[in-house]
Amino acid sequence: MTAARSGAPPRVGSSHAAPVTASPLPTQARSWDVIVIGSGIGGLVTASQLAAKGAKVLVLERYLIPGGSGGSFKREGYTFDVGASMIFGFGTKGHTNLLTRALADVGEHCTTIPDPAQLEYHLPGGLTVAVDRDYEGFIAALTARFPHEAKGIRAFYDTCWQVFDCLDAMPLLSLEDPAYLAKVFFKAPLACLGLARWLPVNVGSVARTHIQDPDLLRFIDMECFCWSVMPADRTPMINAGMVFSDRHAGGINYPQGGVGVIAEKLVAGLERHGGAIRYKARVVKVLLEQGRAVGVRLAGGEELRARRVVSNATRWDTFGDPDGAAQRPGSVSQSAHSGGQRHGSANPSADGDGHQGPDGAREIPDGGGQQRTGEGIPSQTLIDGADTPAAERTWRRRYKPSPSFLSLHLGVRADLIPAGTHVHHLLLERWEEIEAEQGTVFVSMPSLLDPSLAPEGHHIVHTFTPSSMEAWQGLSPSAYAAKKEADANRLIGRLEAILPGLAGAITHREVGTPRSHRRFLGRSGGSYGPIPAMRLPGLLPMPFNRTGINGLYCVGDSCFPGQGLNAVAFSGFACAHRIGADLGLNPWRLPD
Repeated sequence: MTAARSGAPPRVGSSHAAPVTASPLPTQARSWDVIVIGSGIGGLVTASQLAAKGAKVLVLERYLIPGGSGGSFKREGYTFDVGASMIFGFGTKGHTNLLTRALADVGEHCTTIPDPAQLEYHLPGGLTVAVDRDYEGFIAALTARFPHEAKGIRAFYDTCWQVFDCLDAMPLLSLEDPAYLAKVFFKAPLACLGLARWLPVNVGSVARTHIQDPDLLRFIDMECFCWSVMPADRTPMINAGMVFSDRHAGGINYPQGGVGVIAEKLVAGLERHGGAIRYKARVVKVLLEQGRAVGVRLAGGEELRARRVVSNATRWDTFGDPDGAAQRPGSVSQSAHSGGQRHGSANPSADGDGHQGPDGAREIPDGGGQQRTGEGIPSQTLIDGADTPAAERTWRRRYKPSPSFLSLHLGVRADLIPAGTHVHHLLLERWEEIEAEQGTVFVSMPSLLDPSLAPEGHHIVHTFTPSSMEAWQGLSPSAYAAKKEADANRLIGRLEAILPGLAGAITHREVGTPRSHRRFLGRSGGSYGPIPAMRLPGLLPMPFNRTGINGLYCVGDSCFPGQGLNAVAFSGFACAHRIGADLGLNPWRLPD
């Protein structure tokens, strides 16, 4: 029998620790060097790095557990990852193993399980390709499908290695610090020059230089889309160089116990170095005095002061509309601006219609086709529109929110999944639907690597497909429930192409929509992150960590270099380094 709990109110769980309650630390009475709003991975790397440098750091998290979309939740003996289970950054060599380094810097370590393949593609025309951990094995498999493009395949992916080698040759810290840039140029001048060459370049132009076959170029589009949710023409070459090479260099490695272990261990390292985290601490405003950020205000009216403030929210949730879109006085949004951050979720699959929310408030269901405040554009932000720097107007022209996701966390009978099945899959039946509503389908089965995630005799199937908030707005509760059920069933039907008999093997089912992700992850529109609104020159327009407000910094996927756990860890290292330079905390030497 299927345990259908798609509308269940959230229950807290994490992969190791017991449910976390509000911190008893007397944080109100302390003086802080840095306050970090939100405990996503970018925020936690920033906070733990600064604490290791000696700064007094406080993280404010509106929910009960850390991690944001890098968290985990428990249900009926299953440990489900909130977001993706395909984890980069756990290598043992070089400088791109940022998760390994972030944990080691605060005395922590994750036991990981190597995945023999990144993923298996199931594409139109019967094109099926598995990306082997071994680089030569992958090149051989792809060349076997496109023998006439053997030279171009080798040239394109070898070019990606050139980019990766530049990144891996230098400590990845703040590009906003002239002292760091001078030191790293002295240490690795050729790598720096090579990196500068690739900063304004997108993948599509490089691919077309070497490859002519239209189906192979579409495959390169899917290679980009599976992690950037953009085709090759809008994916920066810097990011591709990292992903397309690190999957072979450091490999895909799954943290034993679930992805949420990463955040738990970063919190442990933060606290070991004198930092603190407060849960159920909902930030509603960044305090400004004479144009400078000096602290934050919580939902209950409490004010906390700090020398520096970091927002781990999206830029849409951090900054009000600089062009003066009206904000409703006293309005309450369910996005990160209301919680002030990207926050952990006990269960992002629960939609919460009429159920108790993370701060005890009850969400009012839609009715009569009326749009609910906060479903799309934030109604309240950490910084009012009148105080938003002019540079944010430019950023909003260049970038738009990506879609959110329809997600299913499924428990299935173990006999459904044949021996030798890969952990990660990507399914697309028609090329023209790569960016369509619920077009591309992602699948993760992490219990194939870590059986402890599921009850004996069962496995996890976590599947998600891009879906926009607009498709879920203006629905009555009954219409919303019906759409949720119908869309979930349609997605399961599509997955029968990969897992025949799936529908009859499901024993547990959780369904999440963009409204679920907006509410529990605290992100405007439930968005995965920013994507280009136009064709841009690579990563050059992507903002770094400093903002136009003195004392206020941003970290996470709205900053260079973008989405993904390893990418936001990079952002966290960079943000901590920039603040460390501003506070005089950085050591003179570069990291080894």
